[in-house]
Amino acid sequence: MAGAVPLIVDHTNKNNPDATVRYHVKDTRPVNLDLTTVKFPLPAITSILHRISGVALFFSIGVMLYLMQLSLESEAGFERALELLRATPVKLVVWLILAGLLYHLIAGIKHLLMDWGLGESREGALRGAQVTLILALAAAVLSWGMIW
Repeated sequence: MAGAVPLIVDHTNKNNPDATVRYHVKDTRPVNLDLTTVKFPLPAITSILHRISGVALFFSIGVMLYLMQLSLESEAGFERALELLRATPVKLVVWLILAGLLYHLIAGIKHLLMDWGLGESREGALRGAQVTLILALAAAVLSWGMIW
């Protein structure tokens, strides 16, 4: 790395505590790591998406609980919930929640299989990530058809 500054490290000698040994170590750690320039492998991307979908599902619980509470409140509340679910923006939000849930489920199953020792090699991890994305895309398309 250009501009690396040598680092001097002092170690105390065990036999003679007054004597020190000096090592010159070149500090090659990056000063500013720009994550936008890092190319993540596909298994890392699917793992990060699994975490993001989990956080999104946590926050989407409020929307789903509101719709459930509204629908269970009374017959008029049920009709209001149905009316809301017919609106395009609400359908889109519900579809995003469902697609996130399905992705999280599929990626979670992949992680469980990896815990059992399946797909731990580089090739296996890449294949597992590809299968996860394909199944999640198929599930999202099917859920789109169910909602619309």
